[in-house]
Amino acid sequence: MKVMPLGDRILVKMVEMETKTAGGILIPQTAQEKTQEGIVIAVGDDESIKVKAKDRVIYDKYAGTTIKISGEEQLILKASDVLAKVES
Repeated sequence: MKVMPLGDRILVKMVEMETKTAGGILIPQTAQEKTQEGIVIAVGDDESIKVKAKDRVIYDKYAGTTIKISGEEQLILKASDVLAKVES
């Protein structure tokens, strides 16, 4: 199934958080925070969107709508919910 966001919406694949601390302690799934980083999969047709596919972004903690595509959880966000673009 292919999902294309409309307008000022962005489809983001959530990046899994590290399950270990820097000291090597394992963090159980129930204690982990909700991820706030993802990779843009697709963008809507609004010209004001500043990100493109394959960009790594940070977004608001409780933003967007979670959907399942081919068994994988993804997120549909408004472009205004994106806080920053991560460059490596």
